[in-house]
Amino acid sequence: MKRILGTLALALLAPAAFAQGQVPACPDKNVQYWQAFPPGGESDLSARHQQIVLKKKCPAVETIIQYKAGAGGALMWTQMNQLPGDGVNVVGVNLPHIVFQPIQGDVQYKTADVVPVFWFHFTPDILVVSAKSGIKDFPDFIKAAKASPGKLSLAGSGQFSANHAAHERLDAAFGIKTIYVPFKGTGDLATSVMGGQVDGAMTYTPFAIANKDKGVRPLAVAMDKRHPLMPDVPTFKELGVDWVDGAYRGIGVPKSTPPEARKRLSDTWRALNGDAEMKELAGKSGFELVNVGVEDMDAFMQSKTKLYTEGAARMGLGKK
Repeated sequence: MKRILGTLALALLAPAAFAQGQVPACPDKNVQYWQAFPPGGESDLSARHQQIVLKKKCPAVETIIQYKAGAGGALMWTQMNQLPGDGVNVVGVNLPHIVFQPIQGDVQYKTADVVPVFWFHFTPDILVVSAKSGIKDFPDFIKAAKASPGKLSLAGSGQFSANHAAHERLDAAFGIKTIYVPFKGTGDLATSVMGGQVDGAMTYTPFAIANKDKGVRPLAVAMDKRHPLMPDVPTFKELGVDWVDGAYRGIGVPKSTPPEARKRLSDTWRALNGDAEMKELAGKSGFELVNVGVEDMDAFMQSKTKLYTEGAARMGLGKK
């Protein structure tokens, strides 16, 4: 009876432990953390945050961040199942990218080939221009876009990505026509935006926050309420469009990874999200933390796949 009560007590305490950021069990080897985008973007920044917090909680473990960028993330996701399924090889994964790209048909993987084990944050869409631009606010942007249809160029991270989808949504919602210019990752497009090689970017809040004093002017953000670090930037909802959206980031594993290893990684990343330092780092960078683990993954992915498949149809993806 005492053993049963003790087990029950531990089960009840487990959610509280996760909430306080306690890692249930440290990895037994160094973590190989593979990134599908180049250094300098949001995926890289979030991995660096996790590297810091995991080192604090598991001092004997190194998180080795490696990059295999290309094709808007598709290069890494095509090859991820070739990695060892040892529970220490993890891959950064993104939504809606892993749904959009296979629908378009230009990649060598299917959505079902990607095995996410934890989604850890969400980054809202945001429209920005160079601070040197004559476009001072969103009405100026719309005026310029309508005056010269098909002239304004907006950079974004990846082809058939969240940025690409947001660009198409922007044009449709406000009756304008702009040009989408895909880059390998957010880090790659910064110089082009700030230098004026493109007219602006449909990007994410962390980029706008990190560069707001370095030559980037945010115009509108896809959030329910204005971002506390950018209180002067209106939401798309304020501008008349019900638009609250962005990109999800998480970790995936090779299909050969055993269920117990998947669960262990899911619990570890949940614990990282519960850490006070992680919450502070995320808040300063513009990340909205979420916690979707293996126990909720099937329902979450079914819901998101349905949502993004419908969105892809509106974008005309897959039509050659």
